[in-house]
Amino acid sequence: MNCEVCQLKDLELEHFEMREVLRCILHTIVFHRALGLVRPKDVDMELFDITYVQCGELELEKKIDEKIEQFVCWVEKHPNKKSQICLSFYEVKNKQASWFSNKVERLYWEQWYINLNVSQHPKAHSIKSHHSKVVDPGEGALEDRNVRSAALEASLRDVLFQIIKFVNEKKDHVPPIPNIEGPVSFPYEITIPSSSDSAFGMDMLKRMLQTGHPTMLS
Repeated sequence: MNCEVCQLKDLELEHFEMREVLRCILHTIVFHRALGLVRPKDVDMELFDITYVQCGELELEKKIDEKIEQFVCWVEKHPNKKSQICLSFYEVKNKQASWFSNKVERLYWEQWYINLNVSQHPKAHSIKSHHSKVVDPGEGALEDRNVRSAALEASLRDVLFQIIKFVNEKKDHVPPIPNIEGPVSFPYEITIPSSSDSAFGMDMLKRMLQTGHPTMLS
């Protein structure tokens, strides 16, 4: 099976922006690949002048939020490192059981890589100059943050357009819709980096060697 891979544009952001940015991206991808009965819900972002759409399903929102919290914990343990989340869609195929394999096999047909560079900016505080005059860098820091925030908003819009372009152009690899209740017609998983820096890449390589096409961790 052909597995289409989409590497989304890198985003430079701060720790406090992670949750909202990831919710926006993950829900946008899932909504465009739902293909089931959905109750679209518009969501206005608090940090940016952007509105995106969710499927309107509580269990889906809960699962996405849980993965985001796991990712935030990973980033806190690995500061100033480029990080990545993968959202994968797959089919489940039954195969003959053997001593070395399970009865159920996951065939991945689409993977989305969200690439983040999370910066750790120190909090602004008052300092003293050579002449003991108190200098408040708050105004300059605020201006810098506004410029950076505007750049991130523009980049996030680019990512959303990238998602829409991909789903409109890449359709031939989408398998027949299975009989699954709920808005998301296909099984999916959200993978975050493991506690080991190298485990993510090594497990990926092992699965590629075993299956012959890109797959993701369970």
